Amino acid sequence: MIASSTLPNGVRIFTEAMPGVRSATIGIWADVGSAAEPAERLGVSHLVEHMLFKGTQRRTSRQIAEEMDGIGGNLNAFTDKESTCYYAHVMDRHLPIAIDVLGDMFLHSLFDEAELRKEQHVVLEEIKMYDDSPDEMIHDLFTRTMWRGSHLGEPTIGYAQTVTALDPAHLRGWMAQRYAPQTVIVTAAGNLAHDEVVDLVARAFEGFAGAAVSPVADRPQLTPDVAITFKETEQAYVLLGSRGLSLRDADRYTLSVLDTILGGGMSSRLFQEVREKRGLAYSVYSFQQSYRDAGLFGVYAGTSPDRVQECVDVICGELDAALAGVTEAEVALAREHIKGNLTLALESTSSRMMRLGRNELVYGRQIAVEEIEAEIDAVDRAAVEAVARVVLAPETRGLCVLGPIAQGAIRFTPARAA
Repeated sequence: MIASSTLPNGVRIFTEAMPGVRSATIGIWADVGSAAEPAERLGVSHLVEHMLFKGTQRRTSRQIAEEMDGIGGNLNAFTDKESTCYYAHVMDRHLPIAIDVLGDMFLHSLFDEAELRKEQHVVLEEIKMYDDSPDEMIHDLFTRTMWRGSHLGEPTIGYAQTVTALDPAHLRGWMAQRYAPQTVIVTAAGNLAHDEVVDLVARAFEGFAGAAVSPVADRPQLTPDVAITFKETEQAYVLLGSRGLSLRDADRYTLSVLDTILGGGMSSRLFQEVREKRGLAYSVYSFQQSYRDAGLFGVYAGTSPDRVQECVDVICGELDAALAGVTEAEVALAREHIKGNLTLALESTSSRMMRLGRNELVYGRQIAVEEIEAEIDAVDRAAVEAVARVVLAPETRGLCVLGPIAQGAIRFTPARAA
């Protein structure tokens, strides 16, 4: 059962009781991510996230780590394009400790200059790690290519020159602008009592006040193109995609069915054609990259450099085939696949905590699982084919290739800007 409360200072709290488990996950969400950052401070949200682990007025960074390790808990955080979340997964009896630690980090971090300089080096190593992970790097290249010049197109982690230019005043200023009661929510799921969580959060957030700039969702212009990036790798990494749908689009459930038919599992068209039939790739899948007011749809594959052209042609062929139509059997299988994955995810306290947060930040309401299942069940063949005509239209397609491939070596007609 989902329950909600609002503290006197305006912080909203959402909980979901799961009596059958022995753990709980608590998350503190800030309604800001990298898409809100000015160009000269790209990466500031992510660096703030890192620095909240580096010591408070009551705890050193080592004490934070030891306190959570001492109860067998997992303390972590993530920054994405539109939100930031700090969370802890602990045994149910240790939830008060987790809330106290998270609240201390969130409200009383020191932003010590010496610690910041060390953590900037850590982030620079993180950037290098991504640069050495071509299957990660290709996704950033794809987003930048398809949304050139957009805030959503920039990497969440920032760039070396923008990260190293930040100082403690920038981080404190960013938090003052963006972290305030009306832009912060707390979500928790597991073996818990709502009123107890509210009391614990109220104590942890005592004195939390201020006003913040509410985020404005970015709606970038689509700029599909061909981008080939030379890199000495064993494989070539292919990402071919097109316009997608936003998280708030009424047809988002229909696109999930289409996504599943094309590349959502072992029986999907792309898996069967690219991997099983032709042996072109070990990993091939389709995906949605969706935000509040924008989205992309893509197909990823890793293949041998001498087979990139064949891989691109086969993927285009499968997109064209989906434009020509899908079958009733495919739609039925995809619907059940999606509902099954949803049910399995609901067994995790972390997944339920994440659902509470994302529902509130994106939709402003909690969407019941039964509502989602009803929406999925309502998707029919005609709806899937209608969405395919919008999302898979050849004029919205772009292509990114990363690997030992020369410029101009791949035949692909770039789409016109849309």
